[in-house]
Amino acid sequence: MIKYKIDLFSDTNTNPSREMRQAMCEAEVGNEVAGEDPTVNKLLEVVCDLLGKEAAVFMPSGTMCNGIAFRVLCQRPGDLIILDQTAHPLIKASGLISGLAQAQPYWIEGKRGIFSVDQIKPVICAPQGYNISRPRVVSIEQTTNFGGGAIWPLKTIQEICHLAHDYDVYTHMDGARLLNAVAETKISAAEYSKYFDSVWIDFSKSCGAPIGAVLAGSKSFIDEAWYYKFQQGGGLHQAGILAAGCLYGLQHHYPRLQEIHSHAKRLAKLLSELPFIKIAVNEVETNIIIFEIKYPELSALYVEQALREKGIRVLALDQTRIRMIIHLDISLVHLDEVFSAICEIGEQKLKSKII
Repeated sequence: MIKYKIDLFSDTNTNPSREMRQAMCEAEVGNEVAGEDPTVNKLLEVVCDLLGKEAAVFMPSGTMCNGIAFRVLCQRPGDLIILDQTAHPLIKASGLISGLAQAQPYWIEGKRGIFSVDQIKPVICAPQGYNISRPRVVSIEQTTNFGGGAIWPLKTIQEICHLAHDYDVYTHMDGARLLNAVAETKISAAEYSKYFDSVWIDFSKSCGAPIGAVLAGSKSFIDEAWYYKFQQGGGLHQAGILAAGCLYGLQHHYPRLQEIHSHAKRLAKLLSELPFIKIAVNEVETNIIIFEIKYPELSALYVEQALREKGIRVLALDQTRIRMIIHLDISLVHLDEVFSAICEIGEQKLKSKII
């Protein structure tokens, strides 16, 4: 297994700090399945207050949160789930929508992972019939992953959710990086969340915990979610060890998100000065950077491999685009090293081409 010096593949690739590990070791635990784990219960209480929701349930992952939420909200096989074409549940969740929720994805071609109310009106407002799949859920991703960390505007959220609810369509927020949006805009998580029937936040990304997500909604929604959690093997015992890491991250790491965003914007500005890279600096809003390799002599796959040989891990999205995600373990020194490595790779490749 390759050991990377600098890992920009995902913000899930953080290492629990010594202090977080200590908090986890000392956590008071009980039977989470029976609702008797005090640390899990504390986490659920904190998240309900944070999101302004009535009830919540602890999950191992955000993917499980999405899958269970869709199963609760969809009422019959073949229901439609409306989401952006780049949404994580659509392209990076092992066929979750059709295979697990027995629903159909109806994807929208949004801009940087964000679609408008006008784009979903035709499917939501379409006449219904016995032989037509009914739109059941509108799902958004805050912030967008493959949209480069873009933040959904609150007004767009309000318009979409109002339309959906007018037509008895549920709304769901994949809040994997909701806390990044909150840190950047200063709009509260509760304000973003109040328009949605279900919402979850992930602690392994912005908060640096090794595992854990919390799905929230009404009490009746969470009661039903527990059924599917058990069915999918999500019943956890003595889970306070994990919940303690989430609580520690929320208290100590969440306040650092603005600093992380500043790091991402700084690196984006440096990259924008390179002649072989195309990047819209104003589109780097949070902690995700997506840039394009402009010169045909340099493919994204080549740059990814060349960086790997230098101990730096990134993700080539296709032949021309690379994604990098800045997180808690990345310092300014790391950013300078990444920039220098990309400069060297570009110069060497272009020099060899000239020769």
